[in-house]
Amino acid sequence: MPLRLRKLIGMIALIVFIGVYIVIVLSVASVRFADAPWWSHLIFFAVGGLLWVPPAMAIIKWMERPVDDGRR
Repeated sequence: MPLRLRKLIGMIALIVFIGVYIVIVLSVASVRFADAPWWSHLIFFAVGGLLWVPPAMAIIKWMERPVDDGRR
């Protein structure tokens, strides 16, 4: 797969993933933590704010992988 196409697919996947992730985290927060104390909000959003990084790193790593054109 050409590098430009892989980067295009990866960027679209990142945008979709982050959008869906935000909706899920905010939905869980509004249902579960509506009347919770401030410190539970802090912990939830700190963890939720960092949890998207490993999947995004995997997508970026896939995007930046060198092109294998079969020549040696």
